[in-house]
Amino acid sequence: MFTDFTAETAPTQTPRAASPPPGAAADWTIDQDWGRFTPEDHRVWDLLFARQQEMLSGRAVRAFAEGLDLLRLSRPGIPELNELNERLLARTGWTVVSVPGLVPDEIFFRHLSERRFPAGNFIRSAAQLDYLEEPDVFHDVFGHVPLLAQPAFADFMQALGREGLRALELGQMHRLARLYWYSVEFGLALEEGELKIFGAGILSSFGESRFSLESEIPHRSSFDIRRVLRTRYRSDAFQACYFVADSLGHLLDDLLTADLLYLYRELENLPDLSPAESLVSASSVRRKNS
Repeated sequence: MFTDFTAETAPTQTPRAASPPPGAAADWTIDQDWGRFTPEDHRVWDLLFARQQEMLSGRAVRAFAEGLDLLRLSRPGIPELNELNERLLARTGWTVVSVPGLVPDEIFFRHLSERRFPAGNFIRSAAQLDYLEEPDVFHDVFGHVPLLAQPAFADFMQALGREGLRALELGQMHRLARLYWYSVEFGLALEEGELKIFGAGILSSFGESRFSLESEIPHRSSFDIRRVLRTRYRSDAFQACYFVADSLGHLLDDLLTADLLYLYRELENLPDLSPAESLVSASSVRRKNS
């Protein structure tokens, strides 16, 4: 069992006061400069893509595989963003923008609110196939972008961007970060009675793709937004718990209509929960093939 994670940050970001690095615009975007990627970089992408596509067969929500096909992400090599964005923009009005790495909360959520997804402009080395602390282009593009080709998910992500900006102003980023973490990054959903993956942190992880669905170690509980907003997480290991939506569509509808400001106030004086504490009295969801 993993130990409790006690020091949270926002899902993928750096402190709000940070300044853009040299060469980056005020919104932290940079030119992808696709030609600078080496043959080894493209080989690593192709290796990651091939093994993850095989791993996810039967494990991911259907909308993810549909997004891969719609955006033609199965083509060899790291995607050239101008080409990718032509297809994505036509589908849902989103684009992918290059950033040098982790970006401040305010910048990240502002991009989302304007239908832009920031993608790290680097790729892990062949020696780091199974773990990389900072999200790279494979995590960001393979893990996140296919679902952005689906209108309902695209609208949800824009709404989440707006909520992120509001949470910053209200001092509630710790709660909004948990919502992002347990849905966008590490969410599971039922589809025709089977547990499926829709969170990008799992979709882009070879090891956690199997662990999240089949291991007996983690807790799996029905998605309860109040518990999610109270539950801490850890970012340096497989998750100790997962929250499971009764369907991806229902979850998106519920989160789009949730009154987060009301919930922040309701939970203000309640203690945070560790993953184990959060699930003690929550309804459990049976693991795949159990």
